[in-house]
Amino acid sequence: MSRSSHPPREEPTTEAVEEHAFLARPHRTLLALSLPVMLSLIAEPLAGLVDTAYVERIGVAPAAALGAATAVLSSVVWVFNFLGVGTQTEVARELGAGRQERARGIAGLALVLGALLGTLVALALWLATDRAAAFMSDSAEIRSHTETYLRIRLLGFPPMLMLLAGFGALRGLQAMRAPMWIAAGMSLQNIALDAVLIFGLGPVPALGIAGAAWATVASQVAAAAATLLLVRRRLGWTREVDWRRARGLLRVGRDMFLRTGALLFFLLIGTRAALQTGAEAGAAHQALRQVWMLLAFLLDAYAASAQSLIGYFIGAGQRHVSRRVARVGVLWGILSGVVIAAVLLAIRPWVEFLLVPDAALPAFRGAWWLCALAQPLNAVSFVTDGIHWGTRDYAYLRNVMLLSSGLGLAGLLSLTPESPLYAVWVWTSLWIAVRAVLGWVRVWPGVGRAPLASRA
Repeated sequence: MSRSSHPPREEPTTEAVEEHAFLARPHRTLLALSLPVMLSLIAEPLAGLVDTAYVERIGVAPAAALGAATAVLSSVVWVFNFLGVGTQTEVARELGAGRQERARGIAGLALVLGALLGTLVALALWLATDRAAAFMSDSAEIRSHTETYLRIRLLGFPPMLMLLAGFGALRGLQAMRAPMWIAAGMSLQNIALDAVLIFGLGPVPALGIAGAAWATVASQVAAAAATLLLVRRRLGWTREVDWRRARGLLRVGRDMFLRTGALLFFLLIGTRAALQTGAEAGAAHQALRQVWMLLAFLLDAYAASAQSLIGYFIGAGQRHVSRRVARVGVLWGILSGVVIAAVLLAIRPWVEFLLVPDAALPAFRGAWWLCALAQPLNAVSFVTDGIHWGTRDYAYLRNVMLLSSGLGLAGLLSLTPESPLYAVWVWTSLWIAVRAVLGWVRVWPGVGRAPLASRA
């Protein structure tokens, strides 16, 4: 058994499980967990919107390059999302079963893996930066800006993967407010540094798009340090890493790797398809993509809360309560998706003013309607992802993503440089719809070997 720097705490008992707040107040409990997750998840995309707004003011080419670079970075970081998802589910299950020491060991292992994998990936990508930039655009000016941004941002890879693991551990504990404060601090620091480093202030020279990259890296390092301290405080710290448990976490990573890789490859090709039609469409797509990412993270709050609750109650042997969590989570997701769609349609002029260069407005407006109207389906796809993560149904999620992304990619690759930007979002909406339907039927009625099917 691993030694800990903190004495063992009282472990959950059967009585503690039976007194869980969700049993008496399911809607209130889900919302109480989801709100801080929502704030923490949208903090980084909000900072990304500020990046976009600032960089848009220094030119169309830097704005398009920012979209290309962030698409590449997201594609790589999200491939390692299993560090957060797997850690969250396993910590929640172990706590539900009353095994705090094992939960502590899983959290410590995930943090170490995050640091190691982040370093290795950053070194590998450093050698491929020029090829990644060339893949995203044929414009020499856009490629140059993309390479500059990518090389700097790679320095933040180890702390970013450690953040994924640490946030997963804290959310597995249902300590949702801690990641919220860390994410908020990271985003505020990023925004403050953006203003100074992009445009210059006093003795600090204007660094342009490089300043946006340095601001993000500095905020990631500070956030990773804060996360380590909070994990130690809330869960304890394992001085010895049990590498035998790494195999189980990496098995989660196998399915998550393929699933997330397919997801991000689809988003990457979508960005590339937009850029092939010109810098204006690329800049418009960057604004749409940033808004979509912001909303995706917002809706994912219900998924993260459902995942922790479902994992906890399954670990405690309360499968019927997990089905109740699924119903409540999907209900709130759909309601939120409808509200978000209405709000997006109403605020289009303000989004255009803040994020879209004048030359990109015609391309932006047609695609904006599709982005808005797809939000209820988007909500179902995200919440059902969280449900299936909580049940360890990783293989099913992998297959759903491979199928939906295959269909979407076939459509994107059929587009030509003359295709309008809204055509990219037609295929994106289809991709979302397939994920939502297949995520739903896995629970209701429960196709295949569904862990939460009523007949199981």
